[in-house]
Amino acid sequence: MSIFDKLKNPAAQNGNKSETFSFSALPESVEELKKLPEAALDTPFKTAALTICALCAYAADANIGIEMLNFLKGPQPLSEYDKSFLKDRIRGKTYVPFSYFAGTSPENDYTPTAPFTVTVSENPHSYEEEGYAKLFIKSSGADSERPVKLRQKGEQWFLWEQLLMADIRKPKSQDPWA
Repeated sequence: MSIFDKLKNPAAQNGNKSETFSFSALPESVEELKKLPEAALDTPFKTAALTICALCAYAADANIGIEMLNFLKGPQPLSEYDKSFLKDRIRGKTYVPFSYFAGTSPENDYTPTAPFTVTVSENPHSYEEEGYAKLFIKSSGADSERPVKLRQKGEQWFLWEQLLMADIRKPKSQDPWA
């Protein structure tokens, strides 16, 4: 049953599905990312989860992160604007992508432990635009979930845009008021 068939059949989709993904280790290269079962990109949930892995890689090495994000973006790689925006958002805040993993908090400086677990959720409006999915991921440093938009091409889902790098509460070690 396609996403659009589910939209026509409300009983088939309640719009509140969540999927949890666990990674024993975070990929450190695009080759390692491509070896993960989620790299089939056959659901928007898998692509969204891998986006967190790619952003974590970007925090450690921008070039590797860009390679991973370009793989997830499929036929439309990051633009120069996207790269500049990402560089600006991560500057001094390499902890932000890690805040999406279970077990992190401002108190532990957003330090995840293996397995690295991330939950991706939909809502009743996730599939309103044909060929796109807007899913959400909770950061332990924010009060609301952050969106990631994916675009379908054939049987695969690619990263279209993400608003995952918005500011969050500072880690305790960087908070002068803590």
